[in-house]
Amino acid sequence: MKPTIGITRCSSLDDYVASIEQSGGRARILEVTESPKKVMAEIQGLLLTGGGDVDPAFYGEDRDESIHDAEPGRDEFEIDLARRAIETNLPVLAICRGAQVLNVAAGGSLMQDIPSAVETDLPHTIERPKNEIAHEVVVTAGSKLERVLGAAVTAAQTCRVNSRHHQSVSRVGRSLTPSATAPDGVVEAIEAPSADFCIGVQWHPENFWRTGEFKSLFDTFVAAATSRVRS
Repeated sequence: MKPTIGITRCSSLDDYVASIEQSGGRARILEVTESPKKVMAEIQGLLLTGGGDVDPAFYGEDRDESIHDAEPGRDEFEIDLARRAIETNLPVLAICRGAQVLNVAAGGSLMQDIPSAVETDLPHTIERPKNEIAHEVVVTAGSKLERVLGAAVTAAQTCRVNSRHHQSVSRVGRSLTPSATAPDGVVEAIEAPSADFCIGVQWHPENFWRTGEFKSLFDTFVAAATSRVRS
């Protein structure tokens, strides 16, 4: 049986859905009006998608003027889902905003605006084309992310990524650890080492579904969800 992957609704869903279906999963788009408890009983994996910024009130900080709010209800709904997923060891793949949601759900905080917080010439935001390479990230040796990315990681522990974010992880949440950083020190990926599959990345691997650079990431995620179907 194909596992059902809950995908949080965002303004650009097509590449997320294609990535999941290409790797053998069944996509189910989640609405903020749904009950997180009910959703959790009906999915075998959770994909937290990109989008606007998490309200800093959720990690106890004042609001920076650079904040771009997500759609109404997304923060509450997705943080609730992420917490339940962490608690139940449900496979989670979190992308861009999703990685930030995952970190906040685990009690962490965010860097609210990279350009004003970090002296860097690195292009963390390149809008078009979606799969244009922006920079390299350094992947932590021995991490689950390294194993999952496979051939995408070079012998020098680097991986070439696209980038469309102005925020990133600041204080890392409980049970999570950084697993990739940009050359300027910005956290580019987090993971839960003790989980079956719980990885968040700041780039957009779904934009490469046609060319396959990050297919192994989705394959491994869907495989972890498939094991929930069989158990």
